[in-house]
Amino acid sequence: MWRSRVLVAALASLSLALTAAGSAQAGVGLPPVVAHVPTQENVVFITIDDGWNHDPEAARILLEKRVPVSLFLLPGATSYDTQYFTALTEQGRASVENHTVNHPDLTTLDAAGKDAEVCGAGEQLQAAFGRTPKLLRPPYGAVNDEVRLAAKACGVKALVTWTYDFTTWSETPPTPQLKAGDIVLLHFTPTLAADLQRALDAAKAAGLKPAALVPHLKAAGLVP
Repeated sequence: MWRSRVLVAALASLSLALTAAGSAQAGVGLPPVVAHVPTQENVVFITIDDGWNHDPEAARILLEKRVPVSLFLLPGATSYDTQYFTALTEQGRASVENHTVNHPDLTTLDAAGKDAEVCGAGEQLQAAFGRTPKLLRPPYGAVNDEVRLAAKACGVKALVTWTYDFTTWSETPPTPQLKAGDIVLLHFTPTLAADLQRALDAAKAAGLKPAALVPHLKAAGLVP
């Protein structure tokens, strides 16, 4: 199975390289890269990456407010306390999606490396949560058509980046004015609870409600 996936990806990559230059067909049939969801509904999409810091206050907010959220998780970050995340998926409105195994820049890897990172993460998350992820967040937002090819070979239906990053890193970023269809990026860091509340407040101020991502991707015709 692993070798066949790598072979398919490698052959597809070669075909893409031969046809991409100046070709309008390059990228046709590949999963889309989505940074904003076209929608007429007053909704916004909350996404949280990685999973290393398991903040009980952030979990409380998500559960008590029943916030629809997509969790793009690293398997290693979930394995030492899987219950933290199963509580969110079973008691709340969270779905688990793919963020690779080791968080590399996928554009720098060969076909085998891409397969190991994307398919490997999908398999580990399926074993832990009972569902194979259909969305991939490429680490650092780094993506090209070869990454999309590898993602397709692993069953990924869309690669999801983001519109705004609300994560507090060295300092709290300015709060943008959210618009319908925006994708908010957060991370499982020590500031997640505060960052999450800031994102929810920004959504409310803009007259938007958090919504589940996959149904709106389907409604927009971006995934089957």
